[in-house]
Amino acid sequence: MSELGEALVRGERTVLRALVVEDHPLFRSGLKSALESLGEVVVVAEAETVAEVPDAVSAHLPDVIIMDLGLPDGSGVQAIRSLAELHPGLPVLTLTMSDDEGDLLAALQAGARGYIVKGAAAEEVLHAVRTVVAGGAVFGAGVAARLTDLVTGGRRRDAEQLFPALTTREVEVLALIARGLDNRRIARELVLSEKTVRNHVTHIFEKLHVATRAEAVARARDAGLGEDD
Repeated sequence: MSELGEALVRGERTVLRALVVEDHPLFRSGLKSALESLGEVVVVAEAETVAEVPDAVSAHLPDVIIMDLGLPDGSGVQAIRSLAELHPGLPVLTLTMSDDEGDLLAALQAGARGYIVKGAAAEEVLHAVRTVVAGGAVFGAGVAARLTDLVTGGRRRDAEQLFPALTTREVEVLALIARGLDNRRIARELVLSEKTVRNHVTHIFEKLHVATRAEAVARARDAGLGEDD
């Protein structure tokens, strides 16, 4: 972690140098004014295109980049990927109109440390800026929920592929068994009767050829289901 990041972790008030990459002049101006009015960020440079980003970074040495994705000459994802190669460790916060799952994953895979949807308050953006500079990751509330759905949904799809004999509902029950829930709690979680849950558990045991809950848990954990599901 950089000295600046360590200072932020310690809670020290530090003025951060930001590069804003945004092609809409009015939004860019408004964002700059809003952030600088809070007294903790100074926008040292602005860029409107992917092509302008490398020179802006070299010339102004920002502490953080606030990046839109929809730019005239390409996607901000390209710029994020290039920055990760040329300036590893330079934090990028994505600030965009898009809440599309594909854009979210692409930005994170390229190296972005945060993803905020436009419309967020200046205080939320400032918090996100400070978080990514300190080495953390941050997501807007709606984005965080979508990311959780992507992760858990992906694990469930993987489990369904590993256990093709199980129905979608049986995979859900198996995941809750792997988390240590008993039949009563599973029934509450899935809004089912205990009798229905018992039937699902019986079918799961039969299809997985296991005799005990512990064996079912072991199989489920091997498939990525369980406490972190």
